[in-house]
This record gives sequence, C-alpha cells and structure tokens, in this order.
Amino acid sequence: MAPKTATLSTVTPTTLSKRQAQLEALMAAAEKRICDSGLQSLKARDLAADIGIALGGLYNIVADMDALLLLVSSKTLKRLGEAATERTGHLPLATREEAIERLVAVAHTYLDFARRNLPLWRMIFELRLDSPLPEWAAQDQLRLFRHIAEPLSVIMPDLDARGLTIRARTLFAAVHGIISIGLEERLIAVPVQKLSDEIAWLTRAACR
Repeated sequence: MAPKTATLSTVTPTTLSKRQAQLEALMAAAEKRICDSGLQSLKARDLAADIGIALGGLYNIVADMDALLLLVSSKTLKRLGEAATERTGHLPLATREEAIERLVAVAHTYLDFARRNLPLWRMIFELRLDSPLPEWAAQDQLRLFRHIAEPLSVIMPDLDARGLTIRARTLFAAVHGIISIGLEERLIAVPVQKLSDEIAWLTRAACR
C-alpha cells in the first residue's frame, strides 16, 4: 500500500521522497512501540511525536492507523517469507521424504521467526480492522502458503489445486496453533523446550 499523498498533479519528486522517508520512519516507530509495549498501547499521537510531526501530519502519510498497521504487518510477512526462502528454498524436493523434511524445515523456520519477533508476529493475528482486508494484504498472507504447498504437491500428488490449498492451510493452522499456545506458555501448552520436536513430529505424522 502506498502512503497517502496529494493528487499527482501537485506532488513533486521532492515531496514524494519526503513522504516515503516519513512513511519508513513511521513504520519503524510503530514497530518499536509494538515491540516495547504491545499493539494495544499504540497511539497515533505518540507515533507522530516519535517522528517529529504534528498529529494531523501523520494522516498526510497514511490514511489511518489501520493502513499503517497493515503496512507493518506486510513488512513482517515479507521478512518471514524471506527467512523461509533462505532457510528452505535450497533443500531438495526430488523424493517424498525430501519433501517431508522440507516441510519440517519450514515449520522450524516459522517457530524460530515467531520466537525472535514475538510482538510483531502476534500483531499479524491480533489485528482487527474496521473494513475488509484489502486484496493486496490478503495476497501478502496467501503468498506464504507456497512454502507449504510446494512440498505438499510432491507428498500428495493426487490433490488438485483446491485440495492442495486446503491441506496447506490445515497444516499451517495446526503448526501455528501449537506454536501460539506454546509461546504463551498456557497450562495446556507443549513445553517451550519441546516445541521444535513436537512440530516436527506433527508435520511428519500429517504426511504419512
């Protein structure tokens, strides 16, 4: 999503460059406050002060707080996708067993990313919008499923595209649930020190 700007006829390259710099600073400020104090503490007035602008000036950069949080979420999802590609993209997929181990590596990457980026990772799932999710934001989320669907297509070659999508979502939901509950250390949670082993067991078991 692009920052909110004036009409193209009134925007100069200098203005566009300034707005982009302000947007990046605003996103960085939002990330820091989410990491320090959580999503619920995030206030537009504080963010404006963080980057040295008036409150009204913030809404010249983004349309509203939902737009800003979607951009932060998109940036986090991009980093997650890059982490998955870096850690698993080179792994072989020639055999069923190789594909299963690729899936295990994807699950472990997801766990590691969640641990290292816990507040921002949680924010993706805690975000509640007043309007429907924009198509570009939905695509950012769906794009991550290719890391699951690609090895699944080797493991379950009889599934059509729709079936593969559903199975990928099911496996993601199962792994995400274990990680989410585990990192919150609820009474019923898998012990944190066993999360890596248990999501590997679950992934392999789902593919047998």
